[in-house]
Amino acid sequence: MKPEHEIRADYDRDTLVVYQAYSRNIAVPALAHGRFVEPFSFQRMTWIKPSFLWLMHRSQWAQKSGQEHILAIRITRRGWEQALASAVLSVYSAQAHRSKPEWADAFAKAPVHVQWDPERNIRGAALPHGSIQVGISRDLIRDYNENWIVEIRDLTPLVAKMRDLIRRGEVQAASRHLPPEKPYPVTSALGRHLLLGTS
Repeated sequence: MKPEHEIRADYDRDTLVVYQAYSRNIAVPALAHGRFVEPFSFQRMTWIKPSFLWLMHRSQWAQKSGQEHILAIRITRRGWEQALASAVLSVYSAQAHRSKPEWADAFAKAPVHVQWDPERNIRGAALPHGSIQVGISRDLIRDYNENWIVEIRDLTPLVAKMRDLIRRGEVQAASRHLPPEKPYPVTSALGRHLLLGTS
């Protein structure tokens, strides 16, 4: 049985893939430049997710307004772990903080927010373990954009193909295109304040 809180991702020795969904006017320039450029906003928090299926649920398989383009963004593990080390949970947990006031103060100052939502299967049903969402504030977003990003790929055609297969009832065929997500290793010190490994 999987822990309730566990990061699962497509990663190698140096990099990790996160997913974001955007409208055409943000996605197309990002793909052309290999970085985000205007009209992408550098003044608001951006949320990155290592779970492909959670983003499919969120974006309705690239059919939700403003989320028609699915991007796979390969970032450095160094940047990812910097984000985790700087993060505070978006809701209070007695396991991570001694008191609500302590948590509220840390949350207000944190450059990164983390929330856990139910992971999803390929049909969109909620699973009994969590999927991590990492919100990067405007204090770190330029570092993310300029120093963490290694590559941006357009998964929109693949998502459309998978969506069509699922509609036709060919779920097993669609599943063959899922990315190879596996548990991401974290130190106990890094994971404790984000509930990683807990149930």
